Amino acid sequence: MWTVHGDGKNIRPGEVVAPMERLSWPRTIGIGAQHVVSMFGATFVFPIIMGLNPQLAILFSGVCTLLFLAIVKGQVPSYLGTSVAFVGAVAAIRAQGGTSAEVTGAMLVAGATLAVVGIVVHVVGGRVVTAVLPPVVTGAVVMLLGFNLAPVVAETYWPQDQWVALTVMIALILMTVGLRGFAGRIAIFLALIFGYVLSWVLDLVTGPITSFNATAGEVTEHLRVDWSGVWDAPWLGLPPMTDEAAGVVGIHAPDFSLAFVLLIVPGIIALIAENAGHVKAIGEITRTETDGLMGRALAADGAGTVLATSFGGSATTTYAENIGVMAATKVYSTAAYVVAALTAILLGCSPKLGAVISATPGGVLGGITVVLYGMIGLLGAKIWKENRVDFGNPLNLVPVAAGVVIAVGDTTLVVTDDFQLGGIALGTLVVVLGYHLARVIAPQLAAQAERDEIHELTLLGPNPEVEVPER
Repeated sequence: MWTVHGDGKNIRPGEVVAPMERLSWPRTIGIGAQHVVSMFGATFVFPIIMGLNPQLAILFSGVCTLLFLAIVKGQVPSYLGTSVAFVGAVAAIRAQGGTSAEVTGAMLVAGATLAVVGIVVHVVGGRVVTAVLPPVVTGAVVMLLGFNLAPVVAETYWPQDQWVALTVMIALILMTVGLRGFAGRIAIFLALIFGYVLSWVLDLVTGPITSFNATAGEVTEHLRVDWSGVWDAPWLGLPPMTDEAAGVVGIHAPDFSLAFVLLIVPGIIALIAENAGHVKAIGEITRTETDGLMGRALAADGAGTVLATSFGGSATTTYAENIGVMAATKVYSTAAYVVAALTAILLGCSPKLGAVISATPGGVLGGITVVLYGMIGLLGAKIWKENRVDFGNPLNLVPVAAGVVIAVGDTTLVVTDDFQLGGIALGTLVVVLGYHLARVIAPQLAAQAERDEIHELTLLGPNPEVEVPER
């Protein structure tokens, strides 16, 4: 499937290894291993935050990556890891008593919706994405998805061990700005390891801590690191079956609730933006025409989410972290992603590894999420800046202002006794519908906005020259 680039060993200055090329297999395997390390932290952190099984997420990240590569015919190098776009909505579902089956059911519907969007884009062309979701709208939705998560940090993770959370947060900031190259791109993974070891040392030195216990739902005396489930877990095997009564989350069939689906579906706007930006970035770097692949990429991501959530896994998305690996190595070969996917599948068949990941202390997650959620929100501002969105134009300012405040404040619109629209869903509707309604009512403002955006518009996409440690 892949032709050998040059002599298979060296890359000449100014050249890159194209998606349908490869280096020698030993070098390709080594680069594939780098992709696994790059995606690993985010892929298992997000499922833990959402109350899903991290081992299952890692397993299906590999499976879904292979599915993605098959659908795009090996022409778009990308790894499908766990998506952060739905974390805020999942937190809202959990707060309303939603089960893991209802969480994955809602994400499955979102994945199916994304797949349909991909098919439409493939038929009518990529320009429809920018027409329906211009940068001002996309940036607002990404921003509200991130900032809506602030209460999750304040109420769930930070109280579990505030001093460890503070230390991990500072360590992550220093690692992000102080480390260079590949180490900087996996700063969150390194911070998680640091916090894990710190918590273990504190248990040995100071003993148990009395604080909020997320498992018990109350303040208890407990060790920071609990490996009781690690010792009994086998080295090889599939993830466990879900047993909500016993507190075990693993493989399960999805369940569906309309109210929860409406909370989740707005997250696909972020996925559309991520995928579109990923495809554009690959095309620009490799100097190839990729616009015709945008619909395939969206449909493939949606299909991956449907597949993963059908078995209780997490929603997937393309990873900017892996763009960084490609930018550093100049290797955009999809062969490396096949290697990475197969490696992830092998890791996903180790229950002991899954148990170790699941035992990550809450204080460590507190330090990571306080940075991570803020970064997600600020990516929305990054979209506005890169696309020169003019907030002096009321068409851009007013709908976005209303939608973001509604989402961040977690405002609820009670439609009936059985149906409500929560912060993220309501905020997204206000931004999207409010913007397009304003365009109809005030065509002169819309014309001004179009003149402001006459340059080439891009949706959310990783800049290969900017090192971002995690999504």
